[in-house]
Amino acid sequence: MCYAYVLRSEQNDRLYKGSCRDIAVRVQKHNSGKVRSTKPYRPWKLMYFEEFKSRGEAFRREQYWKTVQGAKELRLLFSG
Repeated sequence: MCYAYVLRSEQNDRLYKGSCRDIAVRVQKHNSGKVRSTKPYRPWKLMYFEEFKSRGEAFRREQYWKTVQGAKELRLLFSG
């Protein structure tokens, strides 16, 4: 299985959207500073994820969340 996920920085509420095959390992990498783009904003909390059959589907969902409409959807999800 593959996953599309959303992390929230506990430092400044910044959101990070990504996709991966092993979500537990990936979140651990974000929190240990092994991902350059997220290292300055540690620690991260897993806020939401969706499971997909293929890496391509998970990546497409990640890309959607990075659009204006996808960001609105996430804001609504997290506000309620």
